[in-house]
Amino acid sequence: MSTDAAATVSATPVASATPITAVVVRLKLALLRNGLRQSSGRRAAYIASLVVVLLFAALQLLGLIALRGNTHALNVTVLLTAVLALGWAVMPLFFPSGDETLDPTRLVMLPLRPRPLVRALLVASLVGVGPLFTLCLLVGSVVATAHGPAAYVTGVVAIVLALLVCVALARAVATANLRLLTSRKGRDLAVLSGLVIAVGAQVVNFGAQKLGSSGLSTLDPAADVLRWVPPASALGAVDSVSEGSYAVALAQLALSGLALAALLSYWQRTLTRLMTSPDGSTLQAAEPARDKAGRSSGLGRLLPAGRTGTVMERSLRYVWRDPKTKAAWVTSLAIGLIVPVFNALQGTGSIYFACFAAGMLGIQMYNQFGQDTSAFWMVAMTISSTRDAYIELRGRALALLLITLPYATLVTVLTTALLGDWPALPEALGLSFALLGAMLATGAWSSARFPYSIPQEGYKNVAPGQAGLAWIAIFGGMVAAALLCAPVIALAIWLNVSADGQNWTWLLLPLGAAYGTLLTFSGLRLAAPRTARHLPEILTAVSKG
Repeated sequence: MSTDAAATVSATPVASATPITAVVVRLKLALLRNGLRQSSGRRAAYIASLVVVLLFAALQLLGLIALRGNTHALNVTVLLTAVLALGWAVMPLFFPSGDETLDPTRLVMLPLRPRPLVRALLVASLVGVGPLFTLCLLVGSVVATAHGPAAYVTGVVAIVLALLVCVALARAVATANLRLLTSRKGRDLAVLSGLVIAVGAQVVNFGAQKLGSSGLSTLDPAADVLRWVPPASALGAVDSVSEGSYAVALAQLALSGLALAALLSYWQRTLTRLMTSPDGSTLQAAEPARDKAGRSSGLGRLLPAGRTGTVMERSLRYVWRDPKTKAAWVTSLAIGLIVPVFNALQGTGSIYFACFAAGMLGIQMYNQFGQDTSAFWMVAMTISSTRDAYIELRGRALALLLITLPYATLVTVLTTALLGDWPALPEALGLSFALLGAMLATGAWSSARFPYSIPQEGYKNVAPGQAGLAWIAIFGGMVAAALLCAPVIALAIWLNVSADGQNWTWLLLPLGAAYGTLLTFSGLRLAAPRTARHLPEILTAVSKG
């Protein structure tokens, strides 16, 4: 806690008869102010994000106001409110450190009662960019659906209820899962954010296309249900009052009010339990668990013997245990499946989109040594020759292939089934395998030529001052991989445009697999000497974060 914030708390007596709401709000403002004082870069980033959010909120507000008078305006407003509530509920799970100023465990030693503390934290939660953005959308939703003075009065109540429900929902979820989210394993839950963002973007795209072709009337069934689900029911009450259905509006407002009361009660119970029960996260592990951890895993017995198997097992354990590596893999797996499958479902897809899976996973070969961070020095100590470097790179490539080959095959078969273009399956598989081999080759060379550090803390994937290296390594390698795949691509084009060539497109499967294998081992051979010669430089580059 900062010095100014601590002084603010210590200078104000917190007795049972003294309201603590103002104290907690000033505490949050002090922490925010002191955080922005740390560096000009942090201030610039905060101001820039604030401007972007407010600009987007203003555009959304104008769009909602433009819906006024539209027959289906209610459909948009209740659906938007439901999506906002869902976002408030899940964001604490994906970004547990997004608002450290409201962590209740920081106040556990103060003589505070649960009910006043919940009230104070709820009011303090309304200070921030997120609540302001939500308020703008709620105001626009009320303007879009309200007709008459009574509806506007109801709209004011609806805005307050909906905003409080959203904030209380976020705080209740965060408090209930705080011990999990602040643990080492619990923080791994944030890797799902990439998956949710990738899936959500495609769902929004799919929904936008459907709305563009069918109109807002397609939202009628969902709106009929959501207008009775808090906090969207509060916005439904505005429309009910506009139509003169005052009893229905009262019932809808009551639902949101009951939801708010239930959330506050649940939040208070979980807050009491959190601040009075001991934390078992530091308890010593049981002896059987330690004994079991020391044994050889079943995975190790399935892999090749010697250094190759050891390198493969280490790489696979990084994928499973390291948060940054896991996040990159989860995102690549999700996007590699979503892009071809969603395009196929929309009827605009192509069999060649299946190559996206191989391309997304092939990126994981880039900056192999940077993924080890400062622990790479232990690996570097075992590399004393070009052969050692070659076996190290080969083991990492084989570990990646263990996941990528079946995954790329599965995505290609699924895309083919959705499109019903089974004759093109061998061709698509051959192109995927050739692309994967090219990316493994360029990734191995790029890892030795342009290594960079990946910070272990925070959400940055590149250490300060190394962004240029990252751009060169990844995008330069991808361009080189595309050029290496040019012969297979040219052959595929020639077979498809020639008169009798389509009868021979099946040859692309064995040719693409053989060409990809040749590229992979050639790239490993070229990267091994440089890795062995420049180990000190690589170690220095990957240890900067």
